[in-house]
Amino acid sequence: MSLTCQVQIVLSNITKEKAETVKKALEPDNVDFPEGLSLDVENVDNKLVFNFESKKNMKQLIGTIDEVMDHIQVALKVIE
Repeated sequence: MSLTCQVQIVLSNITKEKAETVKKALEPDNVDFPEGLSLDVENVDNKLVFNFESKKNMKQLIGTIDEVMDHIQVALKVIE
């Protein structure tokens, strides 16, 4: 049996410029993801949408989400 977990996080009311800056800041972290783990980031209207998916290790997924959220928080503080 294969278990897949999908998590979507949405940052609302973010300007297009801030969204692009955060997205670019995360690009180096979105390389060489472990096998079975993925992250897709997209701008939708005034939202930045993060779609995480894990097909293997749920602990690894939680750790990755935590790390990405930390990076987002730092990027937003630097922008302001």
